[in-house]
Amino acid sequence: MSYKLGTMRNQRESDILSFIQERKEVSSKEIHEGLSSTASYATVKRLLLKLMDGNLISKKGVGKSTKYFISPSYEILRPIGLETYFEKEIDERQIKDSFNLHLISESLKSFALFSGNELERLNELQKKFKENVSQLSEFEYKKELERLAIDLSWKSSQIEGNTYSLLETERLLVEKETAAGKTKGEAVMLLNHKEAIDFIIGAPDYLSPLSISKIEDIHSILIKEFGVERNIRKRRVGISGTNYRPLDNEFQILEALSSMCELVNSKEIVFEKALLLLVLISYIQPFVDGNKRTARIVSNAILMSNGYCPISFRTVDSVEYKKAMLLFYEQNNISGMKAIFIDQYEFAVNTYF
Repeated sequence: MSYKLGTMRNQRESDILSFIQERKEVSSKEIHEGLSSTASYATVKRLLLKLMDGNLISKKGVGKSTKYFISPSYEILRPIGLETYFEKEIDERQIKDSFNLHLISESLKSFALFSGNELERLNELQKKFKENVSQLSEFEYKKELERLAIDLSWKSSQIEGNTYSLLETERLLVEKETAAGKTKGEAVMLLNHKEAIDFIIGAPDYLSPLSISKIEDIHSILIKEFGVERNIRKRRVGISGTNYRPLDNEFQILEALSSMCELVNSKEIVFEKALLLLVLISYIQPFVDGNKRTARIVSNAILMSNGYCPISFRTVDSVEYKKAMLLFYEQNNISGMKAIFIDQYEFAVNTYF
């Protein structure tokens, strides 16, 4: 299955990947000679190092016998342009329409999700966050957290179709004043978000280590007064906009969640933990409703429990967020959500603290 690569900083990277895919195993010399471009051999070698850093290609052998090949993590990490991917309608796309039983227990265990450059960027932002926070009084820090909590409650709800504006959300959460013309359910969704965020702020270590029961506790707060079944679902659910079908067996769902918790607890890099939770809770769809909301709150809880900056997602386009998630459902490709995660982490550090 082949889709156009998303926009890359250097078209030559795309050309190199296509060449390696076609030839299976090639040397740097063969790549240089095979590309109809003016790229120098030194440039080809530099780009190969960059692609290896991004876990898109691997190599074997040493010296002149070194051969490059497409990495096992390529399908999960390769850049895919959302606009190009969604040019095809739902029934025209070739997708992985059933749950990938090997994705969590095998594939995602074996490689890093972030390239060295991406991790360096995130770590620099985290360093800036820590420096900024160290200069804030306790009152100022709590005020910034409150502002972020309002923004997160608003955006997370908006992604789910809530029509409250940010100003109306602030009025509701601070002054308990509902907006005219809005439903009670919309207000309840926002209030539940704020309660869930307040809970993780008040108990930052609650999700360490991560467990199914603790995820269920967060979900229970988010779906209060909605008449939604608590805990693991026992019936099939569908997802709008895709033909992907999540697991419909309660015991398989529990097994998938258990594998997810084991994977997240085993990861040393906090950014990987948070990104994995953001996509995997949504992918597993363990609950009848409220899965993506739970994913966003639990992901933030992991960041906060480790002293990292939480993310509000405030500037995310809701449609782009949904498309990035659909891409993960249908291709198990994390590139769209990873880009959103990195962008929003940077926004949060620069905006709130």
